[in-house]
This record gives sequence, C-alpha cells and structure tokens, in this order.
Amino acid sequence: MAKKNEAEMPETENGFNLNNFFQGTKEELEKVIWPSRQQLVSESAAVLLMVTLSAFLIYLVDGLFAWAAKQVF
Repeated sequence: MAKKNEAEMPETENGFNLNNFFQGTKEELEKVIWPSRQQLVSESAAVLLMVTLSAFLIYLVDGLFAWAAKQVF
C-alpha cells in the first residue's frame, strides 16, 4: 500500500528529484518539536549518567568473573 506522500510526488526518469528531496526534507524538519535547552541538558546528563553506571556495572561483573576464573583455574 503506497503512502499518501509517495502518491503525490511526481516521478522523474530515474525516480529521484533533488528539488523534491530538499522540499520534503524542509517540510519534515518543520514538523520536528525541538527540545528546550533545559530539557536537552537534563536528558543528556541522564544519558551520560546511565552510560557511566552501565560501564561501571560491566566492569564489576567482569572483575567478578575474572576472580572466579582464577579460583577455578
């Protein structure tokens, strides 16, 4: 089933029109709801915190398995 936007776009010989591409890109960027500076900073901080905590947890689990392997072998 074809999407509505695809049906409205006229096709060229090779199926791609640069002007339609940039027009469609501009239309899609106008639909974007950009975050505020406060939201951007707080969500970036949350992502960095979670990545740091995940890396630390992986480090601890790796250390545990390394210690267990030394005890076994």
